[in-house]
Amino acid sequence: MSCDAQDSSDLNSNESTAPLRVDNAWMVDKKVMQGTTQGTTFTIKTSEEELLVTPIEISKLLAEFDDQLSGYIDTSFLSVFNLPVNGTFEWGSGVPYFKRCFELSQEVYRTTDGAFDPSVFPLVRAWGFFKDMNTPPTADEIDSILAFVGFEEGKFYRTTTSSLMKLEPLFQLDFNAIAQGYSVDVVADLLRNKGHQNFYVEIGGELYTEGLNNEGSPWIIGVDLPEEENTGVSGTRELENYIYLSGKGLATSGNYRKFYERDGMKYSHTLHPKTGRPVTHNLLSATVIANSAALADGYATAFMVMGVEATLAFVAAHPELEIDVYLLFQNEAGRIERAYSTGMQRILGNE
Repeated sequence: MSCDAQDSSDLNSNESTAPLRVDNAWMVDKKVMQGTTQGTTFTIKTSEEELLVTPIEISKLLAEFDDQLSGYIDTSFLSVFNLPVNGTFEWGSGVPYFKRCFELSQEVYRTTDGAFDPSVFPLVRAWGFFKDMNTPPTADEIDSILAFVGFEEGKFYRTTTSSLMKLEPLFQLDFNAIAQGYSVDVVADLLRNKGHQNFYVEIGGELYTEGLNNEGSPWIIGVDLPEEENTGVSGTRELENYIYLSGKGLATSGNYRKFYERDGMKYSHTLHPKTGRPVTHNLLSATVIANSAALADGYATAFMVMGVEATLAFVAAHPELEIDVYLLFQNEAGRIERAYSTGMQRILGNE
């Protein structure tokens, strides 16, 4: 599988004027595209004759997405919103991705009673998950930040059809726990609009599949064994299980690779929005299947806050959400165990 740059005279078979490669997207073959975005990688596949989208189309789409939702681009709509000022931000037709991501976040926030909360950005920064810190924040520092955390309408912001009003300068948002999944859905929408009925889209581990794979079966997705060193960098990756997936989004959130260590203590990467502190339960990873990758992404984050029992109870109590979940946790003896919703068993590969 070569990713070498193509000569400028090479043409994509799908569109005579489109190159086989741009800086961050390239055709592996006529059915597979790969590239980089959002600080990670992406893969787009079809089991049909060829992909009907070009690298330049995907590159442009993902750049537009980042211009609205990236927390690492100083001029993005999100970054400007996060500046310490009040103001009214127009979000009509100009920033549809930001607006839709905001609305999806409201939905998951309300449904999970705040277990998912994008206003935790100041807490994430205080705990040093973006940059190394010498010490974790003090109790007083955490409490002072919590005074400006909360995503309910009317407290720190107000919305209309055309605008978002920021009511508190210190209110800031972090969509990392849902935006990547949403970007998968945006790419999937483009593929549908191009006429594709069988495809796979994955960005940074969040994914959506539709139709069937090359073997005429639902797409097969591996679930990693939740061990810190199981990264695949050495060329191998241990799988705990695998899932058959079609017409659904999937996302996994876990603490086994992401933690903060200081003075012999490990602090979970998952912060509880209501306490401002890392969660302390035994849940190692939550793999969620939902009707979109964005919702799978958001609920996976919420479930890492909620823990095993609360997650299973939540899914059972909300059949209208059409969510399935696969949980890996550590028992009192230190062994990995698993738990899953009733609907998950039929789509697990080795059950």
